[in-house]
Amino acid sequence: MDQSLSRKDFIMYSAGASAALLLNTLNLHADEQQIGNIRVAIIGCGSVSNRYIPHLQTSSKVEIVALCDIKYQRALDQKKQYNLTAATYKHIDEMLAGVPFDMMVTITDMQAHGELNKKALQAGKHVWSEKPMANTYAEGKALLELADSKHLKLWGAPAVVNSPQFAFMNKMIQEGKLGRVASAHGQYGHTGPTWSAFFYEKGGGSMPDLGVYNIATLTALLGPAKSIMAMTSIVNPSREIDERGTVKVEAEDNAHLLLDHGKGIISHVMCGFNYFDPHGHEAKGQQLHSIQIFGDKANMRLIGYDWETYGVYVDDAWDQPATLHEPETGGYQWQEGATKVAESIIDHTIPKINVQHALHVLEIIESARKSSAEGKKIYLTSSFKWPLF
Repeated sequence: MDQSLSRKDFIMYSAGASAALLLNTLNLHADEQQIGNIRVAIIGCGSVSNRYIPHLQTSSKVEIVALCDIKYQRALDQKKQYNLTAATYKHIDEMLAGVPFDMMVTITDMQAHGELNKKALQAGKHVWSEKPMANTYAEGKALLELADSKHLKLWGAPAVVNSPQFAFMNKMIQEGKLGRVASAHGQYGHTGPTWSAFFYEKGGGSMPDLGVYNIATLTALLGPAKSIMAMTSIVNPSREIDERGTVKVEAEDNAHLLLDHGKGIISHVMCGFNYFDPHGHEAKGQQLHSIQIFGDKANMRLIGYDWETYGVYVDDAWDQPATLHEPETGGYQWQEGATKVAESIIDHTIPKINVQHALHVLEIIESARKSSAEGKKIYLTSSFKWPLF
């Protein structure tokens, strides 16, 4: 600055500079508020991506900018099938060094989730992870600590708390319509996938693939579990996989869990890859209930699976038939989680899906295996804010 400036000129100069700085700051803030989309990278272009990609494309606030798969042709095929302009990669390191993006969607084999999610967080990316977010509770807790340290968002599937049926059941419990809640039951199973071996390998199993839904639903409705007792088994020691032939089963394909939610409330979850069900994995037309909750004034039954819901039956009278509530999906789809949390980043809102809840579910799964192996009750250390809403 010119040393010959008078005090008056200096004050006017400073005021002008301050005003310009303030204006630039306000303009920058306005630009931030007007961001129209969040850039998403998808890792894992297998069968599940056929549900995730179309749903992400329904949002005007989401742009898919990258696809990655260790089987590179799958990334190329999905880019073509869904008419994407995304860059394609065969390794996460290439993707992280490639086109800029804001959030990674992890839908690979479940055993790789923890490692991939960690790399994305270290690179400064938000993460939505299919279940489970990590292979162990300790790994999941470390991921959350890493995300918090970098002011990043981390979420884990499933998105069962988003359905209108869940909202109805939650409201019934919170308003005391069931009376004093005592017990609940959840079940989900089929005869097992044949398209990949990871379901049966170490770190896979029926609990993180199937039981995770019922565990998430029941803990969200009844509160965090205080302790667990469980029995798991392997019914079929080998499986036939489409591209690999016969593989050894190393993870449980049959599991029963008892959860203590406190205040006398006990829930039971059963899941497995040996359940014959004519409705199959896709649950089309399923009318049987997968969740039931009993109180001393009423009970309610969730029709269909908790990720593919068709309504809630309520029994609250001695002389009247059960009444059906919330028969419509309200637009809810199980694959909407990534889309909803991505939009929450843009909208500066808090989604119903809660990472602490997902972490609690992960601890339950790990503790169930420990309970079965050691033949004893396991006390849980994690929790989450409850009720969720």
